[in-house]
Amino acid sequence: MYPYGLVGNCQISALISDQGSIDWLCLPRPDSDPVFGRLLDPEGGHFATQAADPKTATTSQYYLQNTNILITEITSASGDRFRITDFCPRFEQHGRMYRPMSLFRILEPLSGSPTVRVACKPVQGWSKESAKSVRGNSHLRWDIRDDALRLVTNMPLTYLCEESTFHLKEKIYFGLTWSTGIEEDLVQVAERFLAQTAQYWQTWVKHCSVPSLFQKETIRSALALKLHCFEDTGAILAATTTSLPEEPGSGRNWDYRFCWLRDAHFVLSAFHNLGHFEEMEGFLKFLMGIAQKHEASRERLAPVYTLSQDLPLPETIRSNWRGYDGGGTVRTMNQAAEHIQNDVYGEIILTLAPIYFDERFLHLRNREHEEMLYHFAKLCARSISKPDAGLWEIRDGWQEHSFTNLMAWAGLERTARIHANKGIGHPPIDLEHARDHAMKALEKAVKDGSLRNGPNDDTLDASLALSTVLRLPNEELCRLTTEKIREHLALGKEGVESSYFYRYVRQDDFGHPHSAFLICSFWVAQSLARLGDKKGAEKILKDVVKSANHLGLFAEHFLPSKNTQLGNFPQAYSHVGLINAAFALSPTWSEVL
Repeated sequence: MYPYGLVGNCQISALISDQGSIDWLCLPRPDSDPVFGRLLDPEGGHFATQAADPKTATTSQYYLQNTNILITEITSASGDRFRITDFCPRFEQHGRMYRPMSLFRILEPLSGSPTVRVACKPVQGWSKESAKSVRGNSHLRWDIRDDALRLVTNMPLTYLCEESTFHLKEKIYFGLTWSTGIEEDLVQVAERFLAQTAQYWQTWVKHCSVPSLFQKETIRSALALKLHCFEDTGAILAATTTSLPEEPGSGRNWDYRFCWLRDAHFVLSAFHNLGHFEEMEGFLKFLMGIAQKHEASRERLAPVYTLSQDLPLPETIRSNWRGYDGGGTVRTMNQAAEHIQNDVYGEIILTLAPIYFDERFLHLRNREHEEMLYHFAKLCARSISKPDAGLWEIRDGWQEHSFTNLMAWAGLERTARIHANKGIGHPPIDLEHARDHAMKALEKAVKDGSLRNGPNDDTLDASLALSTVLRLPNEELCRLTTEKIREHLALGKEGVESSYFYRYVRQDDFGHPHSAFLICSFWVAQSLARLGDKKGAEKILKDVVKSANHLGLFAEHFLPSKNTQLGNFPQAYSHVGLINAAFALSPTWSEVL
C-alpha cells in the first residue's frame, strides 16, 4: 500500500509519508516541477521530521476527523512520543477563499523527551539539482526557477541547517511558502490558520449529502476529491502525481497531473451526488477558457489540458530520475493530448445537463451554455462509428469503440429531452435521428446478448457496465453485459467470484494488463445496484474498500493477490467510483431513520 497521506487547499497539494516526510510537492501548481520529489527518487528532495533513530521508531497516521489536516505520531523505542500536524490553509477571508501557496507543519511533544531531526532539502525541479539555501534571521530561502521557497520557523536554524538532533521540549512551527513570506508572528498565524482550516473542512463536510451506507469512506473520498480541484482556473486533476507505475517494470507510467475532460465529468457527477455544485461552475469557466484559448477546439477538443488550459506536450521521459521504488520511466506531460477521444463530447453534455434538469441551476441557463450544448450534440453525432483512441487511450490501432458510441447516445438522448422539455433554441441537427443512429451503432457491437468493445472487436470492456448507469433502454442487454464482465474480466481463478476487474484482457500497446482498475469495480457495483442486485453490489464495495491505504485513499490500480496499490495516487477516478456506487447502493434516509 502507498504509505502516504494527501494534504492541500485546491491551490497546492503534497504527499506526506507515514514516517513524517513530505516526499511530493510541486510548486507553484500541482502540474509544476517538484521541489520535493523523493517519491520518485531518493535524491529528489524532501522535508522530513523523524525520531533520532527512525529504524526503531513506530508511527501512526490519521486525519483530524472530517478534515484534510494530517496527523503523524511517532514513538521512539524508549517510549518518547511526538506529533506532526500538516495542513495547507483554506478558509473564507474577506469574502473570498484564502488558499495560499503554503504548507504549515507543527511539531508537538506528547510524552517523555523525544529527540528529533529535521531536514529540508528542496530541488530545483526536474533537473534534480539541489537548491542552495540562504539563511535569514528566522527562515531559510531557496531561489528556485526565478522565484523563492521560504521556510519560516521558531526552531534553531543551526539544528535545521546541520540536520542535527535536538530535544523537542515545546511546540515547533514551520511555515513553508512559495513566492511570499510570513510577516506576522509565526506561532499565532499557524494556530489561527489551523483552527480556521479545521472549521472550514468540518463545515464543508457538514454540508455534504452522504449515502446511508459507507458514510466514512464517502466522506474521506469527498475530501480527497475536493483536493483534486484547482480552483484558480476550474480545472480538475486526474491525480496529483506522475509516473507511479500501473505495473512495475511495464512502462505504464504516466503523468496524471492534468485535467482530462472525461474524468472531470465523472468527478462532477460525484459532487452532484454530494450536493456540492461550485465545482461544476468552475469547470464550465475552464471549458470557456479552452474555447477562447484554442480556436481549433470548436471542431475538436483534446481529451486533456493543463491546469492553465494548454496542451500537456511534449511527453518527456526524465531519464535522470530513478522512478518510484527504483521502477524507472518517469514521464512528464502526456501524449494523450494528441489523441482523438470522441467520448468527451457526450461527457460534456452530461456535465451540462443538470443546468436544464435541475431548477437550482436556473441562473446558468444562458445563450452561451445553450450554444455549447447544441454544438457538442453536433460533435456527438459526427463521432458515431468513427475510429478513435477510446477512453483507455490506446496509442496504436485506433478503432470504433462502443464506449464512444454509448457516450454519444447518452449525450444525444439528454439533449433531445432537454429540447423537448425546455424548448430552448434551434438544434443544428435532428436530435432524435442522431440518437437512434448511435443506438444502431451500439447494436452492431452486440454478441451473445452483451455489448462488446466494438463492431469489429468482440472483446469485453468493463466501461460498458456504464450502459446500465446511463440508462440505455434495453435492460436485458445491460444485465447480460454486466454479467459477462463479471464472468470474464474478474481477477482471480476461473469460476471464483471476484470483486476486482480488469479494464479489458486484450493486448494493448504494452502487452496484457495484470492488475485491477479500481473504478471498474465501482461501475459494476453501480450497475448491479441499478439492476436490483443490491446484495451483489454491497459485496463488491465491502471487498474493494479494503484496497484503500491506511488513510482511506485509493490508487488507480490494485493487485489483490499481493495487496498492492499501483498507478497514480490518490486517483480521482477511484474516489468518484466509491462515492457514486455508495449512493447507488444505499437506501434513502427515509428508509433508514
